[in-house]
Amino acid sequence: MADRKAENIAISGQPQKTIMEFETPKKPKTNKYALGCALLASMTTVLLGYDIGVMSGALIYIKEDLKISDVQVEILAGILNLCTLIGSCAAGRTSDWIGRRYTIVVSQVILFAGAILMGFATNYGFLMVGRLVAGIGSGYGAVTASIYTAEVSPASSRGFLTSFPEVFVNAGILLGYVSNYGFSKLRLNLGWRLMLGVGAVPSVILSIVVLAMPESPRWLVMQGRLGDATQVLNKTSDSKEEALTRLAEIKEAAGIPMECTDDVVQVPKRSHGEGVWKELLVHPTPAVRHVLLAAIGIHFFQQCSGIDSLVLYSPRIFEKAGIISSDHKLLATVAVGATKTVFILVATFLLDKVGRRPLLLSSVAGMILSQAALGFGLTVIEHSHHKVMWAVALCITTVMSCVAFFSIGLGPIAWVYSSEILPLRLRAQGASLGVAMNRVTSAVISMTFISLYKGITIGGAFFLYAGIATVSWVFFYFMLPETQGRTLEDMAGLFGNFKWKFAKKNNIRNKEVKGDGNGQVQLGTKG
Repeated sequence: MADRKAENIAISGQPQKTIMEFETPKKPKTNKYALGCALLASMTTVLLGYDIGVMSGALIYIKEDLKISDVQVEILAGILNLCTLIGSCAAGRTSDWIGRRYTIVVSQVILFAGAILMGFATNYGFLMVGRLVAGIGSGYGAVTASIYTAEVSPASSRGFLTSFPEVFVNAGILLGYVSNYGFSKLRLNLGWRLMLGVGAVPSVILSIVVLAMPESPRWLVMQGRLGDATQVLNKTSDSKEEALTRLAEIKEAAGIPMECTDDVVQVPKRSHGEGVWKELLVHPTPAVRHVLLAAIGIHFFQQCSGIDSLVLYSPRIFEKAGIISSDHKLLATVAVGATKTVFILVATFLLDKVGRRPLLLSSVAGMILSQAALGFGLTVIEHSHHKVMWAVALCITTVMSCVAFFSIGLGPIAWVYSSEILPLRLRAQGASLGVAMNRVTSAVISMTFISLYKGITIGGAFFLYAGIATVSWVFFYFMLPETQGRTLEDMAGLFGNFKWKFAKKNNIRNKEVKGDGNGQVQLGTKG
């Protein structure tokens, strides 16, 4: 009788009973081996965050010690991002040549050299050379860690694990702020050098630790080492079936025939991607054009939000808000780093539960309000002849709220979203365009902030950022469909048209009745 009742429910498609049935299967637990691999790889990005965060406070003392101008300060602060772009471009080819693990080791060696050069810098030119070297190492590490993490992550925890690099970047920023405060008590010509030079220590430790990781399964397949790749996939997948599916997809992308099952096989020579670039830029289909615009657009607006101005120049912003003491400015900056890190951790747990769009849109909306309020508070202080305590409190609060809103949505989602919407055949080249846009925009923002606020006032600068964030909210609302829990086939149908909102509801309704042919149902998002 019960069997017959279940059969009738399946046929009739009654919503209440069907949804109850579909909610029964539980999401697989996070694969601990994949989690460990992602943690080890992502830890290497902590030095990128450290180099960004430590310069925020170090600039106060570098300017006083080396007697440099505001323009030189801007260049020193922003040049890291341009050099990160150089490392990012070189990392893809290097990691294909020597493997993901050894490329991460190379990045740590370069970062070690950069930290030593900055720590022993005797003048501005020497310091710039160290900053250039550190930027190249940061680019190598950030890109390779992201690639490795994506390649070992099972589908069920993709959003969670691929957000780890961003988590450790934020942890590095916080450590940089703490280093600023800790070494600020030393004499002027020693303190800032130790702030920058101490970054050499973790690079040595991390270059040894990453050797404990297995090599990426995709790289192993590219070398024809199917046996080794299968072992890694078995450990990093939620089931044997998923491991076989992932192996088949990688073999297809590498051009290895499916019937090849030996432990070591010959891999066909591949082109250098000329056809892919043509498909991306010269003759893109409507779907590819939409995907590329979404991937590049989210990176552009992430940096145009002005987050680097807050991260790099927070001591100056707090000084403009009325905080004069260097100790108090650095402590407030540490609070900014702590807020950023806490909320990025919250985001990692929400990405696969709440979805990308709700987090992204609410994040940007919060940033708009925070930046507008910060601009208002700074304008009031600038036009007052005495200390306005409520405006000072408003500025401190809105700086914290702005980095919190960024970290819970726009910060991690830009990287997660752009990596998952690109088709496998276009992923490397498409991702490189997104990273290039991200780094160049970041460099422009960080190298122009002082000149900008001198031209339109510091309050006006944040009103401008709020306006750009408003444009970005509109862009995200109309251009970025939800991708949480969707298969590649589902996502392919979302791009190339703007009817995805209606398609989403119809797809979910159809899946509730039809299933996937194996007695299971894939629900993309809720309502």
